[in-house]
Amino acid sequence: MNDRRPIPGVGAVVVREESLLLIRRGRGANEGLWAVPGGKVEYGETLREAVARETLEETGYVVFVGDIAWAGEAIGPGDPPDWHYTLIDFYAKVIGGELAAGDDATAAEWVPLPAVLLRPVTPTMVDLMHVLDRRST
Repeated sequence: MNDRRPIPGVGAVVVREESLLLIRRGRGANEGLWAVPGGKVEYGETLREAVARETLEETGYVVFVGDIAWAGEAIGPGDPPDWHYTLIDFYAKVIGGELAAGDDATAAEWVPLPAVLLRPVTPTMVDLMHVLDRRST
């Protein structure tokens, strides 16, 4: 019997001057691909606390966490899958800190919105960008 469960994860959707804050994943699922800052929720931590912590660890920015931007899941290859995350991305706004990649991010950059999908991104980034495109029209 398989008693594995999906792992909750969060992300920060930080848009400033028509650019999106992205990190390049340094390890784990989708290593080497670009995504919004984020990661696993720790036991006893609220979703918004996890967004703020992960963003600070990966980008050096302190953020105010707002409303939900997107929710979905990422399921890895294999049968049963190698990994399964339920994901909730929140809008966030930079309120302090300085940009510096850290923790499991090998790079952190502001990327113009039209250029985001020109990078090698995680599969869930495509869904998120569709949400952002609908929001701007």
